[in-house]
Amino acid sequence: MFGACAKEKAAPVFDPGDSAPDVAGNTAPTAETASNNAEVAASLPLSDEQDFEDARRGLVASDPDLRVAGADGALVWDIPAYADGDAPASVNPSLWRQAKLNNIHGLFKVAEGIHQLRGHDLANMTLIDGDTGWIVVDPLTAKETAQRALAFARKHLGDKPVSAIIFTHSHIDHFGGVLGVLSAEEAARRKVPIIAPEGFVDEATSENIIAGITMGRRSLLMYGRPLPRGERGHVGSGLGKGPAFGTIGILPPTAIVGETPTEMTVDGVNFVFQNAPGSEAPSELTFYLPDHKTFCGAEIVSHNMHNLYTLRGAKVRDALKWAGYIDEIIELFGDAEIYFGSHHWPIWGNARIHDFLEKQRDTYKYIHDQTLRLALLGYTPREIAEQVELPATLRQSFANRGYYGTTKHNAKAVYQFYFGWYDGNPANLDPLPPAEAAAKYVELAGGASNLMRNAQSAYDQGEYRWAAEVLNHLVFAEPGDEDAKSLLAKVYDQLGYQAESGPWRDSYLTAAFELRHGGPDAGIELATMLDMLRHAPLDRFLIGMAARLDPEKAAGEEMLVNLVFTDVGASYVLELKNSVLRHYARDPNPDANVTLKITKGLFLQMMAGTAGLRETLFGDDLEIEGSKLDLVSFFRLLDKPDGTFNIVTP
Repeated sequence: MFGACAKEKAAPVFDPGDSAPDVAGNTAPTAETASNNAEVAASLPLSDEQDFEDARRGLVASDPDLRVAGADGALVWDIPAYADGDAPASVNPSLWRQAKLNNIHGLFKVAEGIHQLRGHDLANMTLIDGDTGWIVVDPLTAKETAQRALAFARKHLGDKPVSAIIFTHSHIDHFGGVLGVLSAEEAARRKVPIIAPEGFVDEATSENIIAGITMGRRSLLMYGRPLPRGERGHVGSGLGKGPAFGTIGILPPTAIVGETPTEMTVDGVNFVFQNAPGSEAPSELTFYLPDHKTFCGAEIVSHNMHNLYTLRGAKVRDALKWAGYIDEIIELFGDAEIYFGSHHWPIWGNARIHDFLEKQRDTYKYIHDQTLRLALLGYTPREIAEQVELPATLRQSFANRGYYGTTKHNAKAVYQFYFGWYDGNPANLDPLPPAEAAAKYVELAGGASNLMRNAQSAYDQGEYRWAAEVLNHLVFAEPGDEDAKSLLAKVYDQLGYQAESGPWRDSYLTAAFELRHGGPDAGIELATMLDMLRHAPLDRFLIGMAARLDPEKAAGEEMLVNLVFTDVGASYVLELKNSVLRHYARDPNPDANVTLKITKGLFLQMMAGTAGLRETLFGDDLEIEGSKLDLVSFFRLLDKPDGTFNIVTP
């Protein structure tokens, strides 16, 4: 989903010393915001330096000019852009502390024979010494950042080959850069082991193909893609700095972890794997290195509260199962003396590791149990989100703070997991759509000017949540009202400045950016994903095609299309009827309207838009039996969504 996002409007240069609105339009923090953030600072042990000591421990070398450009020359990674120093009033001081920790980057020695590259992308790349080379764990999001990271390691540790690769889970920041550390040709020639959890390829590719356009658009807000880096802009995602929006790929696994425990020797190193499906990712593993007494927690545990629901959109995660996996980790790998993860910094010492694991476990189970307790008492999701608060023993631990996920939206996720979107109140069963309801709210308020006065009063009193609700109605009723959009952007500034969660901050501030400057000029570029999509199951593309069928264009149409993929020995029959497109993996139907014989690669190029539809179908690189015009007409029944749709305006 990350690499699928095309260019957003360029982020303006930011002057952190200017008390007036910066060139992006972001306004100064108000007295209410400064007071709120000061209260947060007073409530937390910000003088505790343990995390900083751990984050700096074992530093081999850092790269003072860690900037990485993509194929088009644009920067996909820029660590020097991030600031340090004391927390400004425009950043929640707890988030600022986390951002400073994530600014600590370089090559680190975790243990004898284990190194990590941190701060080269959203995730960490770990190098484990094997008999013949490095076992690479999680080769980052993008080819460009992965290449830079591995080159940096070779500069300081020697030019070792990649002897194996481990993908800990199916999120793109843990595998998308694999072609930057090992080409497909070299992997095949040297028969390099590639280890992944059960269901990895299906899960890694499915969300990007079927739902990736919407997820990609929403991820622009979640990760603050267009924002300047600075005290009024993007400071980090909590989980790291943010994903590198570069070229992504994948390599198919050669070995699958499907059971717990699974013991395996990889290039002379003994591993014990835990299979943890349906935890932080649909397909995920952790592992233990018994000879090192070192545990890799992947992303099941990390130095922040994670998401039970992610703001970019995804299937809700099972909090009870997640907590259960952490309990299993404590039981199986309880003698670990070193912990490291796919994000953040390691922990040394058995007692500290146990404390960390137990508090992570209990954080997710507490949110699960208390959400259900309140639901059983009749409270609805929004009411529950206001009431669930971690006990002091958990919330005073920085590793359980809501830098990425939050107690509020995780409680709503637990409710959704068990009860779905409906809260039981019939008033919410079939409400008016947003723009239509907004017009009636403006009318009810006595017109736009009255509503604006109410919103301005709320803003002046620091009631930013209410001001956002009021102004959102006005913007959706009258999207041309520049005064309403300007005030709503100011409201979002303050909500962003107060947010402890990186994604909440970025969502608010990107919303403000789009209200001031408009949405993205371009959306999804599937071409950046072609290296990955080549390994995706074909039926996923056909499911994605069906989700693009325009029912009005397809009304009354009935058609059978044979798709024969000549290079992979697969064939499908597509059936269009009742404005529904179905596919069947079977031999060609002799009664089909048309048969298309094509390679998988060319088909993907055509679907991704890198090869024109008409030019491809009338070219010489495929074979068509039947009417070419019928085939063109069939493909023109499909939408071409580009991910530039509005979110904060109608």
